Amino acid sequence: MLTTFKSSKKWLLAVGGFLALFGLIAFTEIRHGQKHVRTVVVQLDQVDGHKFLTRRDVMGYLTNGGNDPIIGKDYKEVDFRQLEKRLRQHGLVKNCQVSRDLTGDLLVVIEQPRPLARLVASSDESRPVSGQYVSEEGRFFPVSMNYSARVPILTGNYFSQNRSLANERNQPLLALLKQIHDDPFWRAQIVELSVDEKGEVTMWPQMGNHRIEFGPPTDLSAKFKKLKLVYTDVLPAKGWDRYSRINVQYRNQLVCE
Repeated sequence: MLTTFKSSKKWLLAVGGFLALFGLIAFTEIRHGQKHVRTVVVQLDQVDGHKFLTRRDVMGYLTNGGNDPIIGKDYKEVDFRQLEKRLRQHGLVKNCQVSRDLTGDLLVVIEQPRPLARLVASSDESRPVSGQYVSEEGRFFPVSMNYSARVPILTGNYFSQNRSLANERNQPLLALLKQIHDDPFWRAQIVELSVDEKGEVTMWPQMGNHRIEFGPPTDLSAKFKKLKLVYTDVLPAKGWDRYSRINVQYRNQLVCE
C-alpha cells in the first residue's frame, strides 16, 4: 500500500513538473509574441453595407507601399501616431485608431467617410465614374475602385472656385445634399444637381423629362413641399412627360411648363 502511494506521488510530481515546464514555455512564447507584431487585424466600418477600402489597401497605407514592413517588428520600434498619420493622409480614411492587444496583434480600426454626392468636373461629364465624392462634412474625397456609392451626380461651374463645402458659405448647399440623402423619396428620385456660378441649383429626376429649377439652396422645406405636391398630385394626373421644366424657386409660386 505504501509502495503504491509513493508511486502515485512520483507520478503526480512528474505530471506537475511537465505541466509547469509546458506553462513556462507557453508563457515565454506569449511574452515573446507580445513584444513583436504577430499580425495586423483590420476593422473597417461599412457604407450602405459596402467598403471603399480593402485590407490590402490598408496594409499598403500602413507599410508605406511595402517599404516599411510591420509584421514581426518589435513594438518598441512601432510608432502608433506615425501609422495613424499615414492612414489619415488618404482621403478614404475619415478617422482611425491603431493599437495593440495582449497577444501581440496590431489592431487597426478605420471609419470611412460617408458620401452625399459625387462631383464630376465639367471636362469629365462624359465619364461619370470620374470625380470625387462629397462627404457629410462637406469635404471632397476620392472615388474607390472597390465600391461605387449610389448618390446623385454633382456638376456645374460653381465648383471651379469651391473645392470644399465645409465652410460657412456652402452650408446651405451641403444642407440641400443632406436633405436629399436623408429622405428616401428624394434620394431615389434626384439623380443629378448642377450648380451655376451664382450658386443656383438645377436638378434632374429619375422619372420624367423635366428639369427642376430650384434656385439658391434656401427655404428647403417650402421648396420641397411644393415639389412633393408636383410629384404626388400634378404629374400622376397630367403625365410624367407633360412638362419640360418645374420651377419652385420663388416663394408662393409654382411654375410647370
